[in-house]
Amino acid sequence: MQNIFVTGGAGFIGCNFVRLLLAKYPDYRVIVYDKLTYAGRLENLQDVAAQYPDRYTFVQGDICDADKVNETFQRYDVDTVVNFAAESHVDRSILDPEAFLRTDVMGTYILLEAARKAGNLRYHQISTDEVYGHIHGDHKSVETDNLAPRSPYAASKASGDHFVNAYHITYGLPITISRGANNIGPFQYPEKVIPLFVTNALQDMRLPVYGDGQQMRDYQYVMDHCQGIDLVLHKGVIGESYNIGTGFEMTNLAMVEILLDELGKPRSLIQHVEDRQGHDRRYSLDVRKMLSLGWEPDYSPEEAIRATVRWYVDNRWWWEPIRSGEFQAYYDRVYSQRAVLPTAA
Repeated sequence: MQNIFVTGGAGFIGCNFVRLLLAKYPDYRVIVYDKLTYAGRLENLQDVAAQYPDRYTFVQGDICDADKVNETFQRYDVDTVVNFAAESHVDRSILDPEAFLRTDVMGTYILLEAARKAGNLRYHQISTDEVYGHIHGDHKSVETDNLAPRSPYAASKASGDHFVNAYHITYGLPITISRGANNIGPFQYPEKVIPLFVTNALQDMRLPVYGDGQQMRDYQYVMDHCQGIDLVLHKGVIGESYNIGTGFEMTNLAMVEILLDELGKPRSLIQHVEDRQGHDRRYSLDVRKMLSLGWEPDYSPEEAIRATVRWYVDNRWWWEPIRSGEFQAYYDRVYSQRAVLPTAA
């Protein structure tokens, strides 16, 4: 393992993972391959480009472009693929399911084919806890559970997982899959809930909490997740999937209250609005398989939330230019017509 092809490396989790790889493995070369859609930004990697000019390469490309993928594999003698590239926001998947089918399913297939034709390269797929669907009772999802996605986004990621497993079984491709809980931290595009709420609150705007806010989520710090991915990539059992999260849940409303407390902002900014269509009530990961590899998170969910809030407070240069143009059009489309609940707290 030496020449690592990281798709979606200019996005949120990807750019943090690239930092980890380059800092930890001085013999590795990282080729970031990214389409640079709205959420993939070279600003996310400007410090990386300056710090590692001899070991970091950026290639702009679409994972659905088979010729470009194959050419990049050959040019940089790629031996390992880590696939972060995905359409990843549930609300956007409800508005435009086809984009998710194209990138998350067809794009995954093209990467798998390229890896197979190049000699069965080592392949790691980044998935999500959302493939398990809504989790009832006190059950925690284990890696062998049936996948039961309930949104177009989750369905596209579950389809990708099935393709990855099929290429391992059918062609012997050496694969692993990691399914992460809700990631938060530096460089997350502000359409996602915590950066959205932080940047809204910093401007004294309302925080649109879906429904009653009692949905249960596991909030993990992005570098904890990246360290878990790194461990699976190097020490995971080929053909296996691994859940990565803190193993602890909280309600979305509790998350918002921690966020406002860290900012010193009033809870009167909370506004309960009409819930998302098909909104999963609870995700919960059993992470014992990851713990058995020797991994454990450095941040609790509350610590992760507070650290994330502080990053956005300190890095207005990064998010303020985003809160206009495409982002504003999307925000208006999703939230302007969403009914405020009469029972709002």
